Formats: sequence, structure tokens, C-alpha cells
Amino acid sequence: MKAFRRLTSKAVPLDRANVDTDAIIPKQFLKSIRRSGFGPYLFDEWRYLDRGEPDMDCSNRPVNPDFVLNVPCYAAGRILLARENFGCGSSREHAPWALEDYGFRVIIAPSFADIFYNNCFKNGVLPIVLDAAVVDRLFQQCKPGYTLTVDLPEQSITTPFDEHIHFEVDASRKHRLLNGLDDIGLTLQHADAIRAYEARREAEASWLFVDLGSVSNSPA
Repeated sequence: MKAFRRLTSKAVPLDRANVDTDAIIPKQFLKSIRRSGFGPYLFDEWRYLDRGEPDMDCSNRPVNPDFVLNVPCYAAGRILLARENFGCGSSREHAPWALEDYGFRVIIAPSFADIFYNNCFKNGVLPIVLDAAVVDRLFQQCKPGYTLTVDLPEQSITTPFDEHIHFEVDASRKHRLLNGLDDIGLTLQHADAIRAYEARREAEASWLFVDLGSVSNSPA
């Protein structure tokens, strides 16, 4: 997982409440568990005028010119502004995979669905909860070229008007994002202790480590 510390980027305003995970990445794309390659299909049903399918070449698909990701002035934005209850619906982890693969590293909203919120931290995306009135103000300010700076160590967002907005984040999740640690990476921090335990356990109960296949195939 890629570490996250500080990001300055255009903000992309997605002015819709209750955006569910099927809108973020439609169900037909869930056949793949590669964790990568989902970016071209992010918000597929809103972004394109035809139906997307797995492994489809998106370069020549007809696009919806009114959808925010297709508006040139918001191209390459890596901070997504959203409304309340973002990521509701099913628990598919493909949703943060698609957002991260597209390039989004930060999502700012008044609230998130719990499972989606947890999955973001596990996949290198920082979900920031702010008061609805503050999010409203950011949407009002968000014109083409509007840039925000998100500083995770300082837990702050800086606007173009030099306003500094504090946000809360759980200390353990902050540590994991700062160090690029997903669940596997967190476990591997204890690799030496795990190997030592396995060696000790094998010495104490060697019969647990017998290859049953070789035993069953040995001559009587």
C-alpha cells in the first residue's frame, strides 16, 4: 500500500448524496480480484453513455460530457469532494480499489458508510469527515482550478484562501497510512517474532509439522 503524508491537488466536486458502491464500481466488474485496473471503470454508469464490461477498452467509449470526471478543468484531481453517506450499499472492497486506481487519495464528506470508510484506510485512501456546513462551504468555493492541501501529520486541510481546517483521524489508522501499512504489511512488521514462534512450536510439537502427504504415500 502506498504511504500518504501530504497532498496538494485540485478538488473534484461530486455533488451527490448517498453515492453507493454500485455507482462507484458497478457489479459486473467484481469478477476480478486483482486490486488494480479498475480506474477506467470508476463511476462507469455516470461517466459513459454505454454499458461497461470487464476488460473493455475505454479509450473510445462515448462519455457523458456533464459528469464531473469528464470536465477538463477537473482532470487529474486527486481530492474528491462528496456529500453525506458516501460509499453506502454493499461492502465491496473494489470501490476504494477503483478510486485509488483512478488517482484519488483523499475523499472529503460529511459522513461515510462504515465498511467503505474502513476499507479506504486499508487501501491507501484517506476519508475525511467534516461538518456538513464546512463541506457546503468547500463546494461553494470549488471552482475550476480550486486546490486544497491535505496534511495528514498535521491533520489539516488548507484552502486557497489560507483557511486551515482541522480533521480527526484515529491514531492507529493515521500510523498505517503514514507508513503505507495494510493488514499484511502490519503483520509482516512482526515477521521475526512469527518465525521465532514457528521454530519454537516445531521443536515442542514436531508431529504437527509432519508432511501428511509423504506419510500417506510411504510404503507400508
